[in-house]
Amino acid sequence: MDTVAAAPPGSVHGSRPASVAAKLRFSATIRDARPIVVVAGCLIVLQLVLRWWVVGNGYFYWDDLILVGRADRYPVWSTDLLLYNHDGHFMPLAFATAWVVTAVAPLVWAGPVVSLLILQLAASVAVLRMLIVLAGARWTVLVPLLFYLFCPLTLPAFAWWAAALNALPLQFALAWVIGDAVLLVRSGRPRYAISAISVFAVALLFFEKSVIVPFVAFAVAALAQYVDGRVAAIRVVARRGAALWTGSCLVLVCWLMGYLTVVDISALHNSLDELRNLLPGATSLGIVPTLLGGPWIWERWLPSTPWADPPGWAVVSAWGTLGVVVVLSMRARLRVGPVWLTAAAYVLVAQLPVALARGGPNTAAEIMQSLRYFADMAVVLAAVGALVLRARPRSSRGRAHALLPGPRAAGAVLVVFLVSSLWSTHTFMRSWRAGPTRTYVTNVKSALDELDDAPLLEQEVPWNVLNPLAYPQNLASRVLAPVAPPGTFAASTPHLRMITDTGEIVEAAVWWNRSIRPGPEANCGYRIHGTAPVELLLDGPMLEHEWTAQLNYLANRDGRITVAFEHGEPVAAPVRKGLNTVFVRIVGSGSVLRIVSRTPGLDLCIGSGPVGVASYDN
Repeated sequence: MDTVAAAPPGSVHGSRPASVAAKLRFSATIRDARPIVVVAGCLIVLQLVLRWWVVGNGYFYWDDLILVGRADRYPVWSTDLLLYNHDGHFMPLAFATAWVVTAVAPLVWAGPVVSLLILQLAASVAVLRMLIVLAGARWTVLVPLLFYLFCPLTLPAFAWWAAALNALPLQFALAWVIGDAVLLVRSGRPRYAISAISVFAVALLFFEKSVIVPFVAFAVAALAQYVDGRVAAIRVVARRGAALWTGSCLVLVCWLMGYLTVVDISALHNSLDELRNLLPGATSLGIVPTLLGGPWIWERWLPSTPWADPPGWAVVSAWGTLGVVVVLSMRARLRVGPVWLTAAAYVLVAQLPVALARGGPNTAAEIMQSLRYFADMAVVLAAVGALVLRARPRSSRGRAHALLPGPRAAGAVLVVFLVSSLWSTHTFMRSWRAGPTRTYVTNVKSALDELDDAPLLEQEVPWNVLNPLAYPQNLASRVLAPVAPPGTFAASTPHLRMITDTGEIVEAAVWWNRSIRPGPEANCGYRIHGTAPVELLLDGPMLEHEWTAQLNYLANRDGRITVAFEHGEPVAAPVRKGLNTVFVRIVGSGSVLRIVSRTPGLDLCIGSGPVGVASYDN
C-alpha cells in the first residue's frame, strides 16, 4: 500500500534527525493503518462471498454466448476476434479474456465465475487504495468502502459476464488512476504517472467508456487540492501531473485511431424528447434508490435483464435522505459544495452516451433502469465520500459535531444500508436466475454425447436464449461450437433431426411450403448426369430465406452434388449409392432448384419432395 502521509514539513534532505523522525512517522502510519486494512480486507472477502452466491445462481446470458462462440471460432490473435465491433463496443481484451476462459472451460459456467471474482477482487482492492490515498488511514474510510462493496448499483453489471468484462476493468482503472493522480501531485514521483498511464491503456482495450478515466482522475485530484484549502488547485494539478495528462492524451489518440476504424459512430442518433424520457427514470428509479441500498424490487420480462422498479414512497425517501446528507455535509465540512456539484454532473454526463447509443424510437425506458451501464458511478461516489471525509470541519466545532450523527446513529444507518442492500441483492438474484439458457445448454451437451455420425442441419438457437437480431451469431453451430465435435453441423444430412427449445435432439420433417414438381423422365423424374446443371421446378416461388430441400434420389454410386436456388449460393451435398434421401439447407429465392453433379460418372434420379421449413413436433 502506498504511503498516505506527505513528507513532514520542515524536514531537510540529508538531515539525520529529520530522516529518523520521518521514518518513525511512517512506521506509526503503517501500524495505525494495519487494523483498518485488515477489517477492510474482511469486508472485501465478505463481498466476494456474496457475489459468488449471486453469480453462482446465474448462467451464460445473451452476449456471453456471442463471446464464447467467437472465442471458439477464431484464434486469440485473430483480428476477427479482437477487432470485432460488438454492438458498438470496441473491447479486444474482453474478447481475449473470453478466449482464455473458453479454452480452459468451454461452455462451463465455472470459468466465467472465476474470472468475475478475480476482476471484482482487483476493483475492490483498487477502491480501498483510492480511499486511503484520499482520506487517510482512518476508520471512517470504511464507510465509503462499505458503500462501494455492497451498493446494488454495481450488481447488474457484475452478474452478466459480458457486461462485467467491460464494467469491472473500468471500475479498477477509475480507482487506481485516481489514486495514482493524487499521489503524483503530492509526491511528484514518475512511477505514479507510468502506473496510471499503463492502467488507462489496458482499460481502454476492455471498454471504450474508459476514456473518462483521466478526466475523472484530474477532477478528483483538483478537488482534493481544493478541499485542502489550497489556491489555484486546477493549475497545480495540471502542472504537477503533467506527465500523466500528457501520456494519457497520447494513449487516447492512439486508441482513437483504432476505435474509429472498428466502430461506426454515425449510428448514434436521438432526439431531445427521447432523452427526456430516458434520463429521469435512470436517476430517480435507478441510481438514487441504490444509494440507500435499493431498489428493493426488480422487474423482468424474459429474456430481458432485470430493471429497478422501486415503490414511489421509496423513491421520495431516497431523494429526501440524499438531500439531508448533502446539506449536513456542507454545513459540517468546508469546501464540499463543488464536490457534490461534480458528483451530480458526473451522474448526468454518464447517462448521456448510453441514451445516445442505446436510445431510439423502439427503446423502452426500462433499459436505463437496468443500471448495468452505470456501475462506474459507485467508484466516483465512493471517491466523493472520501473527499468529504478529507475536507476540514468548520471552525465552529460544536455546531459541526451537533449536525453529524453520533457513532451509534452512524452505525445504525450503516446497518440499515447493509440490510437494505442485501435484500436488493436477494431480489435481484431471484429475478436474474430465471431463464432458459442453463436448461438448453445442459440438455444439448448431453444429447451431443449420444449423437451418431449423421450431422445436424444449421438452425437458430431459441429466441429467448439469443435473439434473432444477433444473426448470424445466434446460429447453433456458433453458440455450441465449444462443445460440439467437428462435423456436428453441416449443410446437408441423410437423417433430419433438430434441437428443441429445451435442448433435446429429436426427429424432424420438412413442411411442404413448396414441392418439387414431377420430373420429365418416366421412372426417374429429373436425371442428373454430367456437368450441366439441371433445373428442378417448384410448384411456386419462394422468398429469400433459409429453406430445407428434401431430395429423394436414386444414385448409381457415391458422389457429390451442388444444390442452389436460382437466386442463391450453391451448397455441396454428398449422395450415396442406392435409393436414399438427403436434406439440404439452402439460402435463396426463386421457383427452381439447380443441381449439378460434381462426381464424374455419377448418374442420379431425383423425384418429388418438399422444400420448406424444417420442424419437429412440439
